[in-house]
Amino acid sequence: MSSLNLQELKVLSVVGRGAKSVVFVVRNEAASSREILALKVIYKTSIQIESTNKKRSEDRDGGYRRIMFEREALKQFNHPLLPKLRGLFATNKFDGFVMDYCSGGDLNSLRKRQTEKMFSEEVIRFYASELVLALEYLHGLGIVYRDLKPENIVIQETGHLMLVDFDLSTRLSSKFRKSPRIPQPTPTRSETLTVRGSLKQKFSPSFLFRCNSGISGDDSVSPVETRVNPEPEESVSVDGKSNSFVGTEEYVSPEVILGNGHDFAVDWWGLGVVLYEMLYGRTPFRGSNRKETFFRILTKEPELIGEQTSLRDLIRKLLEKDPTKRISLERIKGHDFFRGLDWKSVLQISRPPFIPAVWKEEVEGKGIDVEMFVSGHFCGANLEKENYSVNFNKEKNANGYEKSGDTRKYEDLKDSSGTTQFSTF
Repeated sequence: MSSLNLQELKVLSVVGRGAKSVVFVVRNEAASSREILALKVIYKTSIQIESTNKKRSEDRDGGYRRIMFEREALKQFNHPLLPKLRGLFATNKFDGFVMDYCSGGDLNSLRKRQTEKMFSEEVIRFYASELVLALEYLHGLGIVYRDLKPENIVIQETGHLMLVDFDLSTRLSSKFRKSPRIPQPTPTRSETLTVRGSLKQKFSPSFLFRCNSGISGDDSVSPVETRVNPEPEESVSVDGKSNSFVGTEEYVSPEVILGNGHDFAVDWWGLGVVLYEMLYGRTPFRGSNRKETFFRILTKEPELIGEQTSLRDLIRKLLEKDPTKRISLERIKGHDFFRGLDWKSVLQISRPPFIPAVWKEEVEGKGIDVEMFVSGHFCGANLEKENYSVNFNKEKNANGYEKSGDTRKYEDLKDSSGTTQFSTF
């Protein structure tokens, strides 16, 4: 893994804000290509505040445990449909990851741009096959993803998918793992045809996987969906299943709601919900509130309106409420919906249904002060419209920040260390 000097990253914009982190687009000024990357900054105080509300001592360390799990998972991944870590940094107030940046947006945004807000079966087949391969690799590592939804599926510059956001994932006992398959990398953009059409396989003598981020241009907090608060301490039963209550309301599986323990089967349920949403433009069990949504998940069969096709049959089998009867990986890959598909060549398809435009940097302002922005976001300050000047290696003023046309003091928001200590690899 090449070394990355975070002091030479210039912040360009903010692309996402969540309950514990903010994501920035940055440019590597040291690289000849001036490559665009993503910087995810976690505000430690937000985790500490959350921890004070936890009763059990093991719960109070849950936020940090999840950060560490995500970091270690990113370091371990070696798959073209999963993100890879590029660098780390830490200060007294912040932890951060650096990943490559994918500007193609997420699958939910792409679906909403379609004429009827849904995809054709041919397009669904392509995206479904890549999700199956990504989940197969994760399960081989013993990792249950547990938060499959369109917002966590982003589009790479080649048009292939990327599964992101692993803060709700967990790892089962090693005896339940299989050796993960490491496939050939996807073609580069230059090897990808820009003409839309059928999912015809095109091959090239060399492949180079480039955009392996986990961050897209449309990363944001959805006002509609609601995540189920995770239990930080994983409770694992004797059969290797997790008993934690995690997920996003409309995508959570029946066994998670019932608390009977869950394993890899929850991800196949999630795949069924995602495929349903891609086909119908809505999720199958959404109610007016969480209680109604959970009741529908437990009691209601999905309404598969339309002629009986192999896709609808696959969705029905994925949305089997009994996890012991739910369709498994081998049967998914052998299902009629994927008949004729060469699974070994899926990632080498050079004409995906959608290829995003090349990301073009907007006219630069004076940048954004990372520490100021993140602190302001979690302290409730409205800093979004302010004009901050930043560079990690830039000389700061007496208060630790540069800001045009404003003499307010920001000492209370400044990292007490007064410096930014980075670790890179």
